[in-house]
Amino acid sequence: MKVLYTANARATGDGREGRVSTSDGTLELDLAAPKELGGAGNAANPEQLFAAGYAACFHSALRMVARQAKVDVTGSVVDAEVGIGPNDAGGFGLTVALTVDLPAAPREAAEQIVAKAHQVCPYSNATRGNIEVAVAVREALAA
Repeated sequence: MKVLYTANARATGDGREGRVSTSDGTLELDLAAPKELGGAGNAANPEQLFAAGYAACFHSALRMVARQAKVDVTGSVVDAEVGIGPNDAGGFGLTVALTVDLPAAPREAAEQIVAKAHQVCPYSNATRGNIEVAVAVREALAA
């Protein structure tokens, strides 16, 4: 694979109770374990960062696929939920649920665009076969 961009980040301190920053200085965050994992929950955590990255990346892939298919994605939104819990091997694992709103697209087209985006998104490709990822188009709200 020809690498087009490389992000550099550093974690310091005590892991989930530490700090993360990027080499270019655009991201600097204190970290705290969520209350559900016994922490204070008063700062960002790795699962939130992963959810934000996956949502943004998937949204970009979605918009690219929609442009190619000439599908209107006005008002599109991608929500990502990242769960963490014990796995069967004695460690911890992640789950992801992506929910997509495509209010301007017909339901069938929305489902096709979301499925195709899941094939081209780098986060989807990195996680495929490694963690459970559920992808869905949110049901339209009744007017």
